[in-house]
Amino acid sequence: MRVEDLRPLALLDGLDDDQVGQLVSDGEEMPIVPGSDLFHEGEHADSWWVLVDGALDLVRAVGGEETVVRRMDTPGQWAGGFRAWDESGVYLATGRGAVPGRMLRVPAEALRDRLQEWFPFGVHLIAGLYATARSIESTVRQRQSLVTLGTLAAGFAHELNNPAAAATRSVDALDAVCSSLPASLRRLADGDLTPEHFAQLDELRLQVAPRTSKPDPIRLADDEEELTTWLERHGVERAWTIAAPLASAGVDVAWCERAAELLVGPTLEPGLAWVASTLSTGALIEEVREATRRISELVAAVKSYTQLDRAAMQPLDVTEGLESTLVMLGHKLRGGITVVREYDAALPRVEGYAGELNQVWTNLVDNAVDAMDGEGTLRVVTRREPNAVVVEIGDTGTGMPPEVVARAFEAFYTTKDVGKGTGLGLDIARRIVVERHRGELEIDSAPGRTVMRVRLPC
Repeated sequence: MRVEDLRPLALLDGLDDDQVGQLVSDGEEMPIVPGSDLFHEGEHADSWWVLVDGALDLVRAVGGEETVVRRMDTPGQWAGGFRAWDESGVYLATGRGAVPGRMLRVPAEALRDRLQEWFPFGVHLIAGLYATARSIESTVRQRQSLVTLGTLAAGFAHELNNPAAAATRSVDALDAVCSSLPASLRRLADGDLTPEHFAQLDELRLQVAPRTSKPDPIRLADDEEELTTWLERHGVERAWTIAAPLASAGVDVAWCERAAELLVGPTLEPGLAWVASTLSTGALIEEVREATRRISELVAAVKSYTQLDRAAMQPLDVTEGLESTLVMLGHKLRGGITVVREYDAALPRVEGYAGELNQVWTNLVDNAVDAMDGEGTLRVVTRREPNAVVVEIGDTGTGMPPEVVARAFEAFYTTKDVGKGTGLGLDIARRIVVERHRGELEIDSAPGRTVMRVRLPC
């Protein structure tokens, strides 16, 4: 390694040839071999690595799999050397060769000596800044993760509780109805109902067409009252317990008149009670089926959202990720929030990290909902552009003034009240979209309208 090799590096601007020469003599040239590791995540950062030419991938273990978090491909970029100002400093990622080239490796002790010799005041500032920033960012990111996890968990529990409670109620009611069926049959047998008449009654039961939609409550109440009146007029003592399930199933007075031709004398009430119980059984089973289906959908949405069973980098369906995110945030999308979906059905898949993109959608949707303060329209759009997939998440909130847009992606910058925002949501989203997926994230805002636009290469 020669001084002339390092002079073009902007990193070393301000150092004279003698100082650059000292770095060269302190260090050594290390070749970049594609696929070979130069340093490893978690080990003491005992060396300072400066890229001279070629490219190096920084790889981290995420979820048990290796993930490229950044590529160093600009001469002058550097990594490691943290022990020059932090005795506990470790490599934050593994440096793996990507494109053949060279790096200058300088021991951290030598780097510390040079820095203290050339910039003693700067060393103290760097050490203090490094320790303070690491502590603050670690604390804030941990808090944000806990808050987000708690919010999602509470929302999911609420979403899951509704169908679970419905299934429990339906099962309890089903138990009561099934218990009444033998009693109705026993009373029918005691009333000397012939097998032929019972078969005809069953045929009548099968003629009751199931409702295709939920009945209007007022109309249903009128139907119940009409059936109750008819039953009481025909001597049915427990008319109110029979009228309700018959009306819910769509039975009318004309059907009851036909049934009365078969159920003479004491068989009328137990016969209609048996029909009501069987119709209720079918309706309750359908309610249990619908509730358990909804629970299965929620579990599937969580599985899709977390991407627990998938590789880190994969061809992914952007629309699927958006939908699973909307399900996870469903508890926030009620009341005055209207969700408008405009999905391109022919949208191609993109290569990406599905779990991380779901984090982007979560941050953008959550910010949009907060901006509308409980009332407005959330617009989720996907479309294709040449060589890119575009996702737009828009809201009808107050909009962002230019000075806020200019700083929106700054770490720790937030316009939310104290305790409601960390200022890391958009910073994390930008890093995931731009650095991890080589895409674009931009803000288009005007009074009464804000659109967050994500472009992912495809």
